[in-house]
Amino acid sequence: MSDKDSGPQPSTLNPQPSPGILSVVATPLGNLEDITARALRVLRDCHLIAAEDTRVTRKLLAHFDIHTPLTGYHAHSSEGRTDSLLAALRAGKWVALVSDAGTPVISDPGAELVSQAVSAGIRVEPVPGPSAVLSALVASGLPAARWVFEGFLPRSRGDRWERVLEVAREERTVVLYEAPTRLAETLEELAKAAGGERRVVVAREVTKKFEEFRRGTLAEAAAHFRSAPPRGECTIVLEGAPIRREDADTADVEGLLTDALARGLSPRDAARDVARITGQPRNTVYARLLQMQPSAPE
Repeated sequence: MSDKDSGPQPSTLNPQPSPGILSVVATPLGNLEDITARALRVLRDCHLIAAEDTRVTRKLLAHFDIHTPLTGYHAHSSEGRTDSLLAALRAGKWVALVSDAGTPVISDPGAELVSQAVSAGIRVEPVPGPSAVLSALVASGLPAARWVFEGFLPRSRGDRWERVLEVAREERTVVLYEAPTRLAETLEELAKAAGGERRVVVAREVTKKFEEFRRGTLAEAAAHFRSAPPRGECTIVLEGAPIRREDADTADVEGLLTDALARGLSPRDAARDVARITGQPRNTVYARLLQMQPSAPE
């Protein structure tokens, strides 16, 4: 008897069915050999698979001869779709949540379903496996004892630059996702905020045929991907800030101010941004700017 048939049965004393299970299942990034035996069992035995893209997941299931029903669950799914999945779970169904590739919930719409399932008292179990974040980090060669995952940077210009500044002053290794069409721009922005000599690794198409790990400085990586636009999924692994920001010397401050002014920022905005990067008082940074540009407005 399969797990699908041997799940909790309604008690004769309590007609309400026992809650089901939401399994968060990691699937291969590209190489199908990376799927785990447990993931295959769960996908075969569960009642329903909620997939980010049913077309992608259907190919995976066909390869392993799995015929479990599929339903879509993605960023544009209605609130009603979440409600229907929660209703199935409350009714005792076993639902597997999968993304297009890797581990669901990480920069993924599945986070909402997991959150609501936990709030509803439904059991949520992880089925670990492939992860783009960890794969890029462990092969990067950059420090991995302390690191932070940033996900995708904001799209809006103001919010984006604020986040870039935060990433630039982070002392731990930072892992980010980025679309191939915005990769060069993001690397250029990071170079302006963190300095072009900061080490970076760009992991592209991890576990796939054209897997690439491009290692170098931010300036080198930005120039490479500007001249050779990438394809496929990209993960950025950025070296942490090499010095404590409050220890930034005059050359650091002046270089950052020069870059900020070159981007068209006003003197006051340039001083504000550099103060955030270095941790130095804004008035101190602005005083340095006045020494560099005596004609700047007070």
